[in-house]
Amino acid sequence: MSNSPAFPRSCDILVFGGSGDLALHKLLPALYHLHREQRLPADTRIFALARSTRALDDYLALAERHCRAQVSRDDFTLADWQSFAARIDYLAMDAAQSADFGRLRERLKHSETRVLVHYLATAPNLFTPIAQNLKLAGLAGPEARIVLEKPLGHSLESARAINLAIGQVFDESRVFRIDHYLGKETVQNLMALRFANTLFEPLWRSAYVDHVQISVNETLGVENRGAYYDHAGAMRDMVQNHLLQLLCLVAMEVPVHFDAESVRNEKLKILQALRPIGGQDVQDKTVRGQYSAGHIGGQEVPAYWFEKQVDNDSDTETFVAVRADIDNWRWAGVPFYLRTGKRMAKKCSEIVIQFKPVPHNLIGDGSGPANRLWIRLQPEERISLQLMAKMPGKGMQLEAVELDLNLAQAFSKNKRRWDAYERLLLDVIEGDSTLFMRRDEVEAAWRWVDPILAGWREHYQRPRPYPAGSNGPEQAQSLLELAGREWYS
Repeated sequence: MSNSPAFPRSCDILVFGGSGDLALHKLLPALYHLHREQRLPADTRIFALARSTRALDDYLALAERHCRAQVSRDDFTLADWQSFAARIDYLAMDAAQSADFGRLRERLKHSETRVLVHYLATAPNLFTPIAQNLKLAGLAGPEARIVLEKPLGHSLESARAINLAIGQVFDESRVFRIDHYLGKETVQNLMALRFANTLFEPLWRSAYVDHVQISVNETLGVENRGAYYDHAGAMRDMVQNHLLQLLCLVAMEVPVHFDAESVRNEKLKILQALRPIGGQDVQDKTVRGQYSAGHIGGQEVPAYWFEKQVDNDSDTETFVAVRADIDNWRWAGVPFYLRTGKRMAKKCSEIVIQFKPVPHNLIGDGSGPANRLWIRLQPEERISLQLMAKMPGKGMQLEAVELDLNLAQAFSKNKRRWDAYERLLLDVIEGDSTLFMRRDEVEAAWRWVDPILAGWREHYQRPRPYPAGSNGPEQAQSLLELAGREWYS
């Protein structure tokens, strides 16, 4: 990424919500890998903070169990775990009680010269009281940084309130709003693909691109997140952050410099150029869906309203498809189709750039597909370019073939591929905010999303049902078919 500041000599990492799924499934395994590869400052300490009272040995046993499950067998050794566990401490505390932060400061024996990372793996309603209590306890000094997980609020108004409260404690350069999609190797390769190759940049515009598809589909349901998800839905949980961030990286102009402010300035311009969708426009440009009972991998799965902690009459959407338009010179007239859903037929996260056909087809019957660029983020990381080639034999019959770059194979001689959280945690420690969202980005995204949510409420657009294990509601297919297009996966 961009040139990072000098690596800090000392660091403390405080994980609020230290016994939650995010901490146990993602953060601790990522920190274990950084420790094992000697990427952490030598005297880094990790403090897991949660409300439940438990002994340190009990917490370490819990953490080891989850790390063993998440880390490959080749990378997990008892010696590495023991040296990593020696960095970890556990403290039971209530994030809303200021007195508990005094106890935290005593446990830390904090020095102002140490980098202090506060990772808030908690519900957004705790962001403000935690920040305020950190200030009161003297734990928000110039070397302190705060990491905020999405979703940042549930509307523009609530996001502004959180940003204002955080901004009263931490200046913007020390606030890291994390979106783990931006830490994925293929997402960063998207920027390399565009800005480091003469081949693509001249074609990356409305004169040559027919449309763009961005899909993030899951086979999983809401699992144990029903209480949260039933108040959020796919629009708030996925579109407002993940999908809009991917759209920005696809569509943004070349930044003047590859540093945090330059990159985020260009992303903001795209969010500001999004054509508003509101009122009756939601009928034509958006599709809401909710999965009903069906089959995934041969197993019967229940409908959304039968999931744990979900209202039996819930109208929360588990699927969203949107046609987005960017009103600027580069992208005028090029639709961006965004799609995300749970309990879909297959898991995939991908970006498809569909180029326009050649102006005059001299070869074949002219009905063949045009060039297409696939950028696959999950379940495998690869980039494929579809070209037209002559089929063997007599005559000039064409067939679509792929130039395929499998990133895992291409860099197989390199060391283990990093998880997104590893990269992003290291960026926080080093103070590099290039891959994190700035305050105005978050608010611009909500500014576009809020009218869609309001339009759904005003026109009482209930989610369209789709069977679990399908490709979503039929109406989502019509969103493209009316323009003579189709979803590619």
